[in-house]
Amino acid sequence: MTSNQIEQQSYKQKRGEMIAVCSAKGGVGRTLLSVNLAVALFKKNISISILDGDFQFGDVGLAMDLQSTFTIKDVMEEFDSLDEYSLASYLCSHDSGVKVLPAPDRPEYADLVTGDALNKIIDLMLVQHDYVICDTGVGLSDQTIQLIEKADQILLVTNLEMATLKNTKSMLETLDMLGYRDKVQLIINRATMESVIQATDAADILGEDDPLYIPNEFQVASQSLNIGIPFVMNQGKTELAKSIFKMAEKLTSRREISTIKPKSPSLFSKLFSRNEKEGTVK
Repeated sequence: MTSNQIEQQSYKQKRGEMIAVCSAKGGVGRTLLSVNLAVALFKKNISISILDGDFQFGDVGLAMDLQSTFTIKDVMEEFDSLDEYSLASYLCSHDSGVKVLPAPDRPEYADLVTGDALNKIIDLMLVQHDYVICDTGVGLSDQTIQLIEKADQILLVTNLEMATLKNTKSMLETLDMLGYRDKVQLIINRATMESVIQATDAADILGEDDPLYIPNEFQVASQSLNIGIPFVMNQGKTELAKSIFKMAEKLTSRREISTIKPKSPSLFSKLFSRNEKEGTVK
C-alpha cells in the first residue's frame, strides 16, 4: 500500500496528532523532553508513540533504556509490504506503555529512510495512535524539514545560552518566513539556571510572548538520561516533572484531531517561490 493510498483511505478517518520536537542546537534537552512528554501523555490514558527522527544519532532508545530488536532500518527492508498491522510489530514497547520506533543503530543507515517511506510510516503511526512525538535531528536537515512540514505542532527547544538563542532566533525567522510560525511553541529549558540572560529576556530576544518554561534541575535530568528512566516515572514530584505534566495538559486541552491531508509543496519549494515573488516585486 502506497502513502497516497493510505491518505485516500484515511482522508475521512480521524488521525492522531504529530508533535515534532526540534532545536537549532544540540544538547538543549530535546530528547529528554520528547520521552518524558510521551510518558506524561500516556499517563492521561492517551495512546502514544515516539518516532526517533534523528536517524543518524538518535538517543531515544538510550533515554528509555530500550533493548530494541527492530529499528526503522528493519521497517525499510520490508517497506513494500508494510501496513499498519505489520508496522505495529516493529514498534518497541516501553515499560510506561509508550511505543517507540527507534533510529538505526548506525549513522550510515540514515540515508535508507526515503521521503516517501517516512510519509507512509508516519501516516500509519498516526492512524494507530492519538499522538506521535517525533524527536528530530538538530537544525533543518532535509529529513527534519519533512518532519516539521508534516507536524501539527512544533516544539522548539532552547536554553539561556547566547549561541543557542542566536541559532533559535534564526530558525524561528526561517519557520516564520515559510508560514509555519503558527505551529511553533517555544520551550525555554533550564529556565531557572544562573545566567547573565534571564528567561524573560530570552523570550524578548526571540520575540515570543508565551513560551513554556522548564526549570533547571540538572541532576534529575542527568540521572534520568544516564539510567534510562524518564523522570516523570520515578521523580514525579520534582518541579521538573511537574512542568512536563503541565505541558502535556496544555497540549491536549487545545487538541483538534485532523484528517490526513494530501501532500503539500515542500518547505524549500515554498521558500524558492516566495523569493521569486519578492524578486518580481522589486
